[in-house]
Amino acid sequence: MKYTNLIYLLITLLGVNEIYSLPRYALRQKDNRCISCHYNPTGGLIRNEDGFFFGKNVVSMMSPRKQDFTLNPKITENIQIGLDYRTQLLYAQALNRADFQDMSGSLYLNVGLSDKINVTSRYDFVQQIWEAFVTGSILPNNSYIKAGTFVPDYGIRIDDHTAYTRGGDFALITPGRAPNGLIFSPYFTEIGIEAGANFSDAVTLTASVGRNKLNAMFLNDPMVAAKLQITPAIESKLGIMFGGSAASFTTRLGGTKLRTTMFGGFGGIGYDRFSLLGEFDVANDYQGTDITTNALMIEAAYKIMVGLEAVVRYDRFDPNTNFPDNEFSHVILGFDFYPYSFIEVIPQYRIYTENPAADNNSLVLQLHLWY
Repeated sequence: MKYTNLIYLLITLLGVNEIYSLPRYALRQKDNRCISCHYNPTGGLIRNEDGFFFGKNVVSMMSPRKQDFTLNPKITENIQIGLDYRTQLLYAQALNRADFQDMSGSLYLNVGLSDKINVTSRYDFVQQIWEAFVTGSILPNNSYIKAGTFVPDYGIRIDDHTAYTRGGDFALITPGRAPNGLIFSPYFTEIGIEAGANFSDAVTLTASVGRNKLNAMFLNDPMVAAKLQITPAIESKLGIMFGGSAASFTTRLGGTKLRTTMFGGFGGIGYDRFSLLGEFDVANDYQGTDITTNALMIEAAYKIMVGLEAVVRYDRFDPNTNFPDNEFSHVILGFDFYPYSFIEVIPQYRIYTENPAADNNSLVLQLHLWY
């Protein structure tokens, strides 16, 4: 383990977060429809009026009285703005030192062309990443068609990219090797078309086809992705969600072109103050020809009181299932603290395990502001 490379990657990459909705909230509310709080049907990005109300009045320990909160996200009746900004103090055990870093800063805009058609955009001025797409919820049962630049709908879209199912550590554990995580990192967007079919309030199927913006035009096969999610209604405090995802795309490892297939399952339960989420994915020909890779994520959270949650997550990545003792894993222990509306403080301790062992744990104190 080269500590200099480790810390360089830690400081420059570990803090890149893509802003998604939190699935555990949806489980506890027994409403797993992302569009309940977001204009984007698959979640994340700018929040709609219900999402704004939830952030202002529900999750925070202290909420302002209406007369004390004069800022309104609506510029006009059909134009709304939003914001997500993250920064953090990071302590790296390997160098016994701490440093500050910008992580992400996204500005959002949503223009409602009609009750059924929205134009949504995001620009991250820290990472220089953007998305822009039009969504038409014009199909039966509020089903939709989306076109533009966006992130495909795959698996559980938690808000921390260091989960190996969502991009991982970007070769943090073993510098110089292939990325220690699956393809849907914060840098991943595609240009294409997506359709979502709501067969009922409990069954949703999404499918997309497009080109990864990192790939050259016409030189690679398009990415195809699909996701089926089932959220059965139960007359109790119990929320349930499960489903599966699949994707097929072209990747390049060195000078080798790989046609990768990826599939997996996910699920979760929420009861009162507790939630449990899990996802397991398998990728064939992702890190080399005839190589099978898998990734696992399990997250448990408990709301101690309004505005304070304890969160534990376990992530595991096996780059090549044909070889033993080459897996990487980490355990994240932390809290989500919402002292006031649109303010979140996240202290975390991250314990890494790999072979050979190394003292490379980290302590993170993150500030998240959103609107």
